[in-house]
Amino acid sequence: MTEYEIQPNTRRCAVTGRELRSGDKFYSVLLEESGKLVRQDYSTDAWQGPPHGSFSFWAGHIPAGEENRRSPIDDELLMDCLQRLEGESEPTRVNFRYVVALLLMRRKRLRFEAVESDGEQEMLVLRCVRTRNCYRVLNPRLTEEAMVAVQDEVFQVLGWQ
Repeated sequence: MTEYEIQPNTRRCAVTGRELRSGDKFYSVLLEESGKLVRQDYSTDAWQGPPHGSFSFWAGHIPAGEENRRSPIDDELLMDCLQRLEGESEPTRVNFRYVVALLLMRRKRLRFEAVESDGEQEMLVLRCVRTRNCYRVLNPRLTEEAMVAVQDEVFQVLGWQ
């Protein structure tokens, strides 16, 4: 099983070695190496697109001022992740989507409606309280340790840690 520990922003460009400063825009990439997700950060001038074999990538800014201040949780960003990962079958993405769905339920953006079983698979049926759209989310039956690891990955990827 893939490990989900993702390093925090290195604040250093992987190509140039230049330090990323407060207010700088950057790009981050997750690559799978030896069963682990490895993060690389790039300055905008060194960014040439995600390297071949990238698992995921995103853009961000080094916070100005209070560098350790936690960003507010963005429900729209979570909903976007949930929708983009729909239909994915790769286990790390299925796990990520499941945890995002649980976070949205906790934030009362999604409401639990039912559980559908299809053989050994269990699907959560969730409804968006705003749009009334229905989402079916595969329950990957994560262990407690795996659940914590995926949640940490979600927070890290979305800049909440």
